[in-house]
Amino acid sequence: MSDSTTYDSSRAAPLDQPPRALGQSLLRGMRLRCPNCGIGRLFSKFLKVQDSCSHCGEELHHHRADDAPPYVTIFIVGHIVVALVLAVEVAFQPSYLIHALLWLPLSLLLSLFFLPVSKGAIVGWQWALYMHGFGGEEDGMDPAPVGD
Repeated sequence: MSDSTTYDSSRAAPLDQPPRALGQSLLRGMRLRCPNCGIGRLFSKFLKVQDSCSHCGEELHHHRADDAPPYVTIFIVGHIVVALVLAVEVAFQPSYLIHALLWLPLSLLLSLFFLPVSKGAIVGWQWALYMHGFGGEEDGMDPAPVGD
């Protein structure tokens, strides 16, 4: 597999591009802001990423968050809710109805909170590492060859 773009693994950026601050762009994405300027809104709707930043003009339509935000959200919410369920069960031993009344709404609310946060972080991560067209070039979507 050959790639026409040369990368320096210590910089996590193409050699012809300046490195971008990964931590800063992750935090900006988690705050639902443009990973470039940190001012413009990242989303135009609940999970719809804007085509470009309204403040700095950075193109954001290249992102490919795909299934990663739901996986991250399930991972986070699952750890929070399971720990709380076990703690409440050991301490109070409530009925199953009480468990359902507590944990179903909490799971839903936490999921609705963490889903855009995780998607914003993933878009910021992709932007910082010049992934999927964020470096100015189009992302090649040629399928991998089957077999040898």
